[in-house]
Amino acid sequence: MSHDWLTPSHLIMLGLLLSFAIAHSGLAALRPWAETKIGPRPYRILFALVSLPLAVVLVIYFFNHRYDGLQLWQLQGVPIIKPIVWILSAISFIFLYPSTFNLLEIAAIQKPQVHLYETGIIRITRHPQMVGQVIWCIAHTLWLGTSFTLVTSFGLILHHLFGVWHGDRRLQQRFGESFEKLKFRTSVMPFVAIIQGRQTLQLQEFLRWAYLGVAIFIFLLWQAHPLLIRATGSVDW
Repeated sequence: MSHDWLTPSHLIMLGLLLSFAIAHSGLAALRPWAETKIGPRPYRILFALVSLPLAVVLVIYFFNHRYDGLQLWQLQGVPIIKPIVWILSAISFIFLYPSTFNLLEIAAIQKPQVHLYETGIIRITRHPQMVGQVIWCIAHTLWLGTSFTLVTSFGLILHHLFGVWHGDRRLQQRFGESFEKLKFRTSVMPFVAIIQGRQTLQLQEFLRWAYLGVAIFIFLLWQAHPLLIRATGSVDW
């Protein structure tokens, strides 16, 4: 079988994903030490200055090479596929950007702190970003159907699965028994703790301005998606 479909972009994307994973997870691991040396706010700014440019590079490269490699399936002509992809993508962003995170702390306006959350989407899964990333990867791999997209999704999911272990490990080191109790009352897999009776779903916790912000963001992203593709296409990567 010919391997002409295995374009250099496949390996370049894996390299970019590995670089992002090392930078992102590495800086997260260094947080306790770094905050004692430079303070929480400078650390947050440093984290953003390293992570965000790498994330932008990943997004641009993915858009520009999404149809590289082997076309494994072609479902874009099937009428029901497009709404399924958009619904899955919208759900993925609800998990990727849960309202349990304090946006003022992320922006370093307030002093960034590490919290133990057990409300909102954390009741569904202790690692909403991992779940959101998996859903996003399923949606986009289903739509594009290329080997490049499959490789990208594999790398992203692998990184977020590592993040599940790495995140729990860091919270265990910081909070000890308090995290153990939270860990028992929550689950990694969505809804498992609720089904097992270890957690209850409080729908009123989702009636927050942050979730409205996520909904508005999803709508704006849907509207701007063609423009985003054209903009990234102008970058010769």
